Amino acid sequence: MPYTSEQKITADMPLCIQNCTDCHNICVQTIAYCVQMGGRHGDPGHLESLFDCADMCRVSADFMLRGSSMHSYTCGVCAEACERCAQSCEIFADDDQMRACAEECRRCSESCREMARMKM
Repeated sequence: MPYTSEQKITADMPLCIQNCTDCHNICVQTIAYCVQMGGRHGDPGHLESLFDCADMCRVSADFMLRGSSMHSYTCGVCAEACERCAQSCEIFADDDQMRACAEECRRCSESCREMARMKM
């Protein structure tokens, strides 16, 4: 859907879309990893944070891609979901997959917070 004259593409939006896509992907990969690992990795609360983050990243990217005027709201929720996921993943400090997921979540959270401040 093309952007109308009322909608603005900022320089930060393509980066945020990419961050959301990257975060979604690593969260989905990390869910599979955690299920395979089992034990603490498979804790329902931890898996919930990964699922919430992955879903909100996908939704937020979609809202921005189609120029929805509601993107600032979805990005605000996405930023919070990413932050919670990063905190959950950081518990596994000695695990490279979990550390990579936490870093990606933090990057996405930061850019989504910027998008949440925007109003179209």
